[in-house]
Amino acid sequence: MIYGGDGLARLPADDRGRGKAVFVPFVLAAEKIEASLTEQKPGFARATADSILEPSPHRIQPGCQYFTRCGGCHYQHASYEHQLEIKKEILRESLRRTAKLDLPFDIKVHPSPPWNYRNRSRLQVQVSPAFTAGYFKLASHELLAVEECPISSPLINRAIACLWQSGRAGKVPEGVREVEFFANADDTQLLVDVACAGEARRSAVRVWAEELHAALPEIAGVVAFREANPGDRKAGAKEILVAVGAAHLTYQTQRAAYRVSPGSFFQTNRHLTDELVKIVTEGQSGQLALDLYAGAGLFSTALASDFHHVVSVESSQTSSADLSYNRSSNGEAVQATTEQYLARENTGRVGKGAVLLHIPNKPDLAVVDPPRSGLGERVARLLSTLGAPRVIYVSCDPATLARDLVPLLAAGYRVEQVHLVDLFPQTYHLESVVHLVR
Repeated sequence: MIYGGDGLARLPADDRGRGKAVFVPFVLAAEKIEASLTEQKPGFARATADSILEPSPHRIQPGCQYFTRCGGCHYQHASYEHQLEIKKEILRESLRRTAKLDLPFDIKVHPSPPWNYRNRSRLQVQVSPAFTAGYFKLASHELLAVEECPISSPLINRAIACLWQSGRAGKVPEGVREVEFFANADDTQLLVDVACAGEARRSAVRVWAEELHAALPEIAGVVAFREANPGDRKAGAKEILVAVGAAHLTYQTQRAAYRVSPGSFFQTNRHLTDELVKIVTEGQSGQLALDLYAGAGLFSTALASDFHHVVSVESSQTSSADLSYNRSSNGEAVQATTEQYLARENTGRVGKGAVLLHIPNKPDLAVVDPPRSGLGERVARLLSTLGAPRVIYVSCDPATLARDLVPLLAAGYRVEQVHLVDLFPQTYHLESVVHLVR
């Protein structure tokens, strides 16, 4: 099994050497299958399994009627215990292959309830010629109609049913392209984020948003955005088209309450948020902590109780606004990219308005939680130069994690702990936390 959800097989060897790699979805290791090739490339091929001749003992019946057609899940045919084993081995192998890191200790695995765990789900919407809401089909941008999602929270599933009821009644206006549902920690309130095309009419969207808000009492607010024009000079700029009810949710964790607005980054597993915070922050203390790629401040707020000063860096305008609101009295929120901030680690000017930044001392701890693209070589080198004795790397992609560890290990860091935090059961996505010291 390889990262991405596929099984790796090989065609028979030929006069050019070892047989070509073949990637096959929805299989398990050591199964004997009959498959059809669907794509041939110079270096690899793709295939689909026509029949499972000798199934794995870990194979089970999938829990969703859309599985194998929907592109959202990849492992529903495997027992949950085996899913964890697959992910653990993929993480270990990625570290070994790319970072040349043979762990002298076991990876600590933190499981999740395997169903109804998502607090955020985004559906694609098609209004005409007939209403459809759902997810993209596997490996395509073709829309698959989905009326329930077993990995999403019960409240989100009720909201999906409400959306379909509205669509079938012809109430969803033209121009609605996406609807995202975000539920609070105890699944009692919901924020609806609607993405609209340029031709959407404000009055029609407002009438529909008000009806949706009234149809499900748990909906705290509906915010609709109009997509930016391609020629807009502000990259990613979005116009608020309509706002009905609350413009944000309060997400309560064991350590703090967070304001989260539409478009802000926040963890999506409603069961493991506190566990993740504990893994990252427990036992950490000192004068100065940096929280890089801070989002709405999930880790920053927890760190603030054990550090004299916490600097949180976030580039997104929406997340930065929530970060500033959520920060503690001893916290400092900086809107900048991590690269900009680290490049001016002593004194520099960052962002609009030429805000003067200063890191008063060498940080005792740096927490990084980058997107799937990882840190990249320049940020990893800047982070190494910063000289924090402890770095905690929160990763959602083992390949970029392993790549980024190479310069950190070369700079004298060593890996002290590795955690697999299963924020995304039934999917190949893999969250990990690596503790580094030097």
